[in-house]
Amino acid sequence: MPKSLYEFTAGNIPDAPRSDLPELLTALAADLRQVDYTLDGVAGLLGESAYTALNRDQIIPALLVAERAERRDKGAKALAAVVRLWLLAEPQPSESLDAALPGIRAAGLQELGLVEPVPGGSLLAAKADLRPYGWDANEDGSGGAELWVASDLAAHQQEGVLRHDHVLGIGQASTTLVQTTFRRHTKRALDLGTGCGIQAFHLLHHCEHVTATDISERALAFTRFNILLNAEALSVDPARLEDRVSLRLGSLLEPVAGEDFGLVVSNPPFVITPRSAGEETSGQFTYRDGGLPGDEIVAALVAGLPAVLAPGGTAQMLGNWEVPAGAAWHERPQGWVPDGVDAWFIQREMVGPEEYAETWLRDASEGRDRQHYRDAYAAYLADFESRNVAGIGFGMVLLRRPVSPGQAAFNRFEEITYPIEQPIGPHLGAALERQDWLAANNISEAHLLVADDVTEERHQRPGAEHPGVILLRQGAGLRRTNLLSTELAGFISACDGDLSAGQIAGALEALLGGGGDVQGTGEEGFDAGSFRSGLLTDVANLVRDGFLIPAAD
Repeated sequence: MPKSLYEFTAGNIPDAPRSDLPELLTALAADLRQVDYTLDGVAGLLGESAYTALNRDQIIPALLVAERAERRDKGAKALAAVVRLWLLAEPQPSESLDAALPGIRAAGLQELGLVEPVPGGSLLAAKADLRPYGWDANEDGSGGAELWVASDLAAHQQEGVLRHDHVLGIGQASTTLVQTTFRRHTKRALDLGTGCGIQAFHLLHHCEHVTATDISERALAFTRFNILLNAEALSVDPARLEDRVSLRLGSLLEPVAGEDFGLVVSNPPFVITPRSAGEETSGQFTYRDGGLPGDEIVAALVAGLPAVLAPGGTAQMLGNWEVPAGAAWHERPQGWVPDGVDAWFIQREMVGPEEYAETWLRDASEGRDRQHYRDAYAAYLADFESRNVAGIGFGMVLLRRPVSPGQAAFNRFEEITYPIEQPIGPHLGAALERQDWLAANNISEAHLLVADDVTEERHQRPGAEHPGVILLRQGAGLRRTNLLSTELAGFISACDGDLSAGQIAGALEALLGGGGDVQGTGEEGFDAGSFRSGLLTDVANLVRDGFLIPAAD
């Protein structure tokens, strides 16, 4: 069977936790639950200040608090030992782990590959990171989860440069994608480049079956371990894993060629890394480096993902793209989108080559060797210079395959660098629904309301009769601000659902055409047709962006 179609089922991959020992996994989950090794439990033990520092990968405050808690509170001793072992990567005596986790004990942790003996002593050190993860329930009490996630130890938990087949844990990019994905039920979902399985966890809560792919056997081993450790919370039967999850080994879309999915999510290895002649994949950081020059891996996915989407299916991913000197940021991404595909790119930031190099050299702890750091930094700059790159953009990509092949596609490229509401996924989904509504309805016949989160802001010079600037602001979602003309502001003020957009436009048209505009100044050479058309176009844009919403029938 070709490697790209290999169905991953192994439970014992070197240097990855074992997932073929169900009794030990059950015992571990029960022990972790009993000791309250949860997000709330850890936060309660450490306190707000130390817990916040730990989320910045600063472990010293948490170490100090955990030591004090052990001495002061016997009830906290078990949880403190677990926190110190995994979150703080501090070796622990085997007897402390036996007491804290009596079901699995230290011997069971060793058998699973989660700890290993420290040479020359009686202590056990974390061989992998294992930490609580979860999300809150919906308002109706459904959808919440408390889980545990295993991954490789992070840079702040170990010495030296990360191993090249490092399996990343819960990082900022993965949580960004979680927040960006809009959740809807679908039969088949794809997590492309699953890593340790974070996206798959969320997909399992609203999709019937999840296919998770990765080019790394170790990543798939961690994903399998994590799913089986959390089988109950994820509604997975450990004896029938394949009923809900398929793990595939392979590169990009090769493992799923010829299949289609209602939803695809991907946090791909999008980091732009200098290429060198004769390099081998063993020298690449597989969790972030796709092995292609420049931004070609993101370009390949944007071009290829629509082929694995079912009609009406969506794909959401993160990515980097190069911005050549003198070019607009969206010029390159715009050329990647296939004809007939809906595409929405939101650039969240753009950095220069120097800052980009510093970020990713720091990410893999490559600054610990001064000469290596200097050579690698220079290679980044030379690589970008060879393609005349002035900046590197980062952002969110949403693709959708239209239901009908002849359906008109929309492409949108925008830059939003200010803080937005999180999770943003529900708002992106609502925006797609409004886009579809606009395509199916005549805006002139629509009855509209002002969205609940929208406010109006007026600015005028002291003593002026009328405002010089009128702004419409969103308090939720993408938190856009729209500069309004006086006529458009007048239109919005009449949007209470009673009159249609055409009727309101007609009233404003009559007012202006009758010799007076809404400010009472009059307007010569008034073109009623152009006014009405332009106004309704602006109104449609406000509906698309969520300032105005259709009134319920």
